[in-house]
Amino acid sequence: MASIAQHNFNSERYFAALAVAERRALHSFFDQHIVADKRLGYFALDEGDYNALPAHLAVRVVHTIHGAMSDEF
Repeated sequence: MASIAQHNFNSERYFAALAVAERRALHSFFDQHIVADKRLGYFALDEGDYNALPAHLAVRVVHTIHGAMSDEF
């Protein structure tokens, strides 16, 4: 039963991080990443905070939403 509870917790954390990343992406030039973490489950990360994403974070990215802002106008 503990594995089911852990799975539900991770699913909730993933979808919460996805919602945050999608909201941020609408107003950002930078990609928004969902990163897996042993302690936190999942969290959203703005690529603009890190310039180039460090390797220890890049290998844990499970999903990316591209920034929706465009500076072509």
